[in-house]
Amino acid sequence: MADSVYKIIELVGTSTDSWEKAAAVAVERAAQTLRDLRIAEVVELDMVLDNGKVTAYRAKVKVSFKYEGPS
Repeated sequence: MADSVYKIIELVGTSTDSWEKAAAVAVERAAQTLRDLRIAEVVELDMVLDNGKVTAYRAKVKVSFKYEGPS
């Protein structure tokens, strides 16, 4: 296996349904513009509240992909 470098970015996905869906939204959106996604790690979960009621779930996700910058 050749030596490789991976870049890690943080994304926040949101969903009105669940944290799982919020995390999936973040990864699916990243996959539209980034190639060779490798790992996704959920690092934080929180909720948006309005008058004491949950209106949205948020998942902060670290996503890694192969770095293809200049050699």
